Amino acid sequence: MSSVDSQNPQTFSYPSSTVERAKRSLVCSPFNIVLFEAMRHQSVSLNAIAGENGVRYGYTKRLLSELACDNAIGWLIQVGVLRREVDGQGITDSFRLTPLGHRLVEQSQGKNWSAPSLSDRLYNAVIRWFRLPF
Repeated sequence: MSSVDSQNPQTFSYPSSTVERAKRSLVCSPFNIVLFEAMRHQSVSLNAIAGENGVRYGYTKRLLSELACDNAIGWLIQVGVLRREVDGQGITDSFRLTPLGHRLVEQSQGKNWSAPSLSDRLYNAVIRWFRLPF
């Protein structure tokens, strides 16, 4: 069996439309960059993000119910920014960044995202509602 050299991670190239959609989704999400910076180093559970914990840790912009939080995270999984954590028992309620998510968070490291424009919010909502692949 061959071994994998983890010192040289493979870099992925993404179409610009994928990167732009992912950026727009992050900016329009109800989450702060603090959450994604935490996910760079460890998985974060849904219980730490939803409700009062999310506001206390600075993960969310406002109080989110568990259902609203799960829906927003589900969208970020679909656009390729997040993935569910898996352990020996199966899928857990924790989440991590994907390689695309790592790239976007590293690019914005040390600064907050700009506020999304009305057109960003509208475009993101339409794509999310219809689940369009662009």
